[in-house]
Amino acid sequence: MAFTLTITATPDDIDELGHVNNAVWVKWIQDIAVAHWTTIASAEQQAAYIWVVTRHEIDYRGNVGAGETVAGETWVPEPPRGARFDRHVRFTGPDGKVKVEAVSTWALLDRATGRLQRVRPELAAPFLS
Repeated sequence: MAFTLTITATPDDIDELGHVNNAVWVKWIQDIAVAHWTTIASAEQQAAYIWVVTRHEIDYRGNVGAGETVAGETWVPEPPRGARFDRHVRFTGPDGKVKVEAVSTWALLDRATGRLQRVRPELAAPFLS
């Protein structure tokens, strides 16, 4: 299921080139993923598990300046493999053009032990597109 989040760039997000800094895009990728998790996962699931990023692949296709808004969309197209799954993210400007696309690999950890946990089908089902 796709999840959306609207983000407006602040002056603190802007680098010396006058557009959103690469590190900010990575933060926004994490922000939308976490928002998706906290919106769908139960309180018990959120208390039991935490997700960590193991890999990011990002394509920068356009720039965003201070005060500009992007629509972020994230989805999980395929079932997890063990403790990991790939999450896709796309940020689109008000002009309809894609500004950034990413695929991030996330791994599920047990909060109490910090160990990797296999993603059970019932945990993954609400996130699959």
